[in-house]
Amino acid sequence: MSERYEALVSGASGLVGSEVAARLVTAGRPVTAVLHRTSRLMRNDGTPVTQVVPVTGDIRRPGFGLDEQTEAELAGRVGVVVHTAATTAFDATAGEYEDLNVRGTAHAIDLALRWNVPLVHVSTAYVCGLRDGTVTESDLAAGQSFGNGYEESKFRAERMVRETAGLRWAIVRPGIVTGATGTGTIRDYKNLYTVVKLMVEGKLRSLPGRYDATVSLAPVDHVADVVADVAAAVAGDIESACGKTFHAVGRDTLSLREISDVLAEYPSFHVATFVPETSFAVDDLEPVEREYYLRIGALYTSYFARRIRFDTANTDALLGRPSPDSGKEYLRTLLDYCLESGYLGSPLPSIEEILADEVTGGRR
Repeated sequence: MSERYEALVSGASGLVGSEVAARLVTAGRPVTAVLHRTSRLMRNDGTPVTQVVPVTGDIRRPGFGLDEQTEAELAGRVGVVVHTAATTAFDATAGEYEDLNVRGTAHAIDLALRWNVPLVHVSTAYVCGLRDGTVTESDLAAGQSFGNGYEESKFRAERMVRETAGLRWAIVRPGIVTGATGTGTIRDYKNLYTVVKLMVEGKLRSLPGRYDATVSLAPVDHVADVVADVAAAVAGDIESACGKTFHAVGRDTLSLREISDVLAEYPSFHVATFVPETSFAVDDLEPVEREYYLRIGALYTSYFARRIRFDTANTDALLGRPSPDSGKEYLRTLLDYCLESGYLGSPLPSIEEILADEVTGGRR
C-alpha cells in the first residue's frame, strides 16, 4: 500500500459524505474526515461509520483551518481530497454561498495543489441552470441563468475547479438526492421532501409549473457509489476518470404529471395543482397557503418548469452498469418509507386491513 493512500473527506457528517466515507473504508482505504465539530459519523440508515479518523476543521478557512501539525501529517499520507462539503439550502444568504460553496472549494483546490494530489469535487447536476433538453457531462457554461443562489454558487465552484492550472480533478454532479434504492431510507428530510410534505398535507395546493417538466432523482446510495468509485479511479491515476465529470442521477426522469399520478394513488395525500406561471398569482392564495408558498414553495418552483435529461455516459462506463431505476416505482418506494417513518403522517389502512378488522370486530 502506498504511503499516500489515504482519502481526506470534507463534509463527512453529511448525507452523501458519510456514505462516501463508509464506502472508502470498506474498500480498504484509510479516511480522515474534516468535521466542523467532532461528532459521531452516522450512515443514512443510522449505523455508525467506523474506522474513520476525525479532525476538526473549517472549510471556510485556508487549509480547511487545520493546525500546522495536522496538515503536515496529512500531507504525507493523503492521496486524494474528496470535497463533499457545501450548503445545499435554497434559502442561504449570498455570504453563506460564497463562504461555504465557493471559498470552501477554493480551499480544497489549494490543499490538493499543495499536496500534489487529485481532487474529487461534488457539484450538482443543476449547474445547468434554467435550461431544457439533454445536458451532457461535459456541459457547463451555456449562458444559462439559475433558479437560485445555490445553483449559481455551485456553478462558480465547478468552473474554478475546471480552470485551475495544474490541478488533477474529477467532478461528480448528483441530481436531487433522495432515499436509498430498494428501501427509500433517508436520514435527512430536506429540500424536495419539504415541498412534498407541504403538498400532500394540503398546505401548498396550487403551484406554478408545467406538467411536462421533469425532475431527476438521485438515490443516495448510487451517488455515494459514484463518488467513491471516482475517488478510487483518480487516486489510482486512471486516465479515464481525471478531467471528467460524472452525473450521479437515476436512470429515469419523472414528469410532474407522473409525480401527480403517483401521489393520487395514496388516499391520505392531497395532490397539488400545477398551473402555468402566467396564470399563477400569489395574491389569489389563502393567507396561510400564501405564507407557505412565499417562505418555502417559491424556492423550488424553478424545478417545476424545466424539461431536462442528464446524460450518464461517463458514469455508466466507470461503474460498468447502468444507473438505477428512478421512475414511478422508485417514487412509490420513497413515499412508502416516508409514511412508514411518520414523516408524511400515518398511512390510511389498506382494504385488506379494513376487511380483517371487520371480521375480528375491531379486536387487535
